[in-house]
Amino acid sequence: MSACEVCGNDYDKAFRITTHDGTSHTFDSFECAAHSLAPRCEHCGVIMFGHGHESNGHMYCCGHCAQAAA
Repeated sequence: MSACEVCGNDYDKAFRITTHDGTSHTFDSFECAAHSLAPRCEHCGVIMFGHGHESNGHMYCCGHCAQAAA
């Protein structure tokens, strides 16, 4: 079994994700993986599961946050 690096749960169905830079991470759920790896909106801090909105090199969850941050 492997322990999740976010919550510490030792789970027989844990999985490993390797990022583009070769760093490997172990998680017990997609929720923990998202909490650790997903980008966050630079205005409101929400976790972005989708593509988000990029403006002037910054990532936001939506156009509203991009305008509010400008």
